[in-house]
Amino acid sequence: MNYTSEVIRLAYEELDRRRETAAAIHSSRVDEIRIKYPEIYGIYSEITSTKDRLADAILSKSGNIREKIAKIRDANLKNQAALKERLRQFGFPEDYLEIRYSCPLCSDTGVKNGNRCECVTALLDRFAVEKLNEMCKIKLGSFADFDLSYYPENYSYKGTDVNARELMEGDLRFCREYADKFSENSPSLFLYGQTGLGKTFLSGCIAAELLGKGVSVAFDSIQNYLREIENEHFGRSEGDTLQTLLNADLVILDDLGSEFSSSFTASAIYNIINSRLNMGKPTIVSSNLTLDELSAKYDDRIISRLTGMFMTLRFIGEDIRQIKRRKGIFA
Repeated sequence: MNYTSEVIRLAYEELDRRRETAAAIHSSRVDEIRIKYPEIYGIYSEITSTKDRLADAILSKSGNIREKIAKIRDANLKNQAALKERLRQFGFPEDYLEIRYSCPLCSDTGVKNGNRCECVTALLDRFAVEKLNEMCKIKLGSFADFDLSYYPENYSYKGTDVNARELMEGDLRFCREYADKFSENSPSLFLYGQTGLGKTFLSGCIAAELLGKGVSVAFDSIQNYLREIENEHFGRSEGDTLQTLLNADLVILDDLGSEFSSSFTASAIYNIINSRLNMGKPTIVSSNLTLDELSAKYDDRIISRLTGMFMTLRFIGEDIRQIKRRKGIFA
């Protein structure tokens, strides 16, 4: 994957911060033991000086060097056991005086067996999504602000009287539970209905909840994503938006159908949706178009996945923006 120079800088700055934090915590604990528990600190000092004593034995070139090394190692093993015992006696974990790195595989250096550690890739993917989200103009919302009073209890939908408020209450409850119980096994969602019914708002609520939990969520209009993918494909900008979208824990593609149609955009949309389905990663897609309008715009491969492999949430009612405008509410 092609990461931008900014994303790479952020990832390695985070590694530096993690190492510095681990070192600072370790130093603070050593000082605590040195001041309050000198007996424990004496054993710890013996252990930390082992390397120096080994080096002296090797460089001394006198006596039986192997025997000296064996004695030093035996003493070190005994000291390690004694240190753990003393720490336990005073209520500390056995590893209290060990440096605790965020990544035990590379000790927060970013290098494992001469190659880039998995923790670096995770950081790069995280910051790539965060930088992608910075371009999003959609505000993240709160479920508490979703006002069901805008949805009528009696509403004519395709010639049938329905309770729009009851249906939307169900959608709200489902989205709350989706965010609350989200996992890598969560289903993909397809939200459809006329404009101004809360699809983008509820998607933003899900995104806000999950981002607050540290979940990697990419959220923007599909039009913006496709523009970035096209610019990168033709060398007009750096980065790899397509791969970033494939790597994220959750991708929210807002306003499907608003983009300029071309073979390139259709291929990119199919690639995102199909690849994430194959990887078992959830995706949320919303659209203002009816199923008939979507079928006329996209080929069967996209439609069959949206209608057959996504859970569908239908939004009905009157455009809330129009209702607010009539009431003089412009917030």
